[in-house]
Amino acid sequence: MKEVRIDKWLWATRVFKTRTIATEACKKGRVSVGGVGVKPSRPVKVGEIIDVKKPPIVYSFKVLDLAENRMGAKLVPQFLENVTAPSQYELLEMVKITGFINRQKGLGRPTKKDGRELSKFTDDMYSYSEAEFDFDDDFFDDEE
Repeated sequence: MKEVRIDKWLWATRVFKTRTIATEACKKGRVSVGGVGVKPSRPVKVGEIIDVKKPPIVYSFKVLDLAENRMGAKLVPQFLENVTAPSQYELLEMVKITGFINRQKGLGRPTKKDGRELSKFTDDMYSYSEAEFDFDDDFFDDEE
């Protein structure tokens, strides 16, 4: 096997779940080789470093061997080596920690967990409004 399309190789080595997703990632410029975006039909060569942007981090993989057919997870280390920088994994960990706190407006419907936290927060905030207030009657009498 001399050549394999990059989208097919990314799918075969389980970087992407489906070949369609791998193809779309290439078309959208999320896959690059040597800092240059690639088309899905570009052939892969042994020894190349492929960068895959999966926000919030950029994964880097070194091609060890070529594969056209999807393989089991145990076989993947024979075909690629993960050379992603440790700083990228630290960035991923930071994003996981911040999670709900930095939720951007318009990201869609809140999860069940988010809804429960929001509900608890608003219930605590308004629990004081149920208490009876003892207004000073003299204040209202002076207005008359």
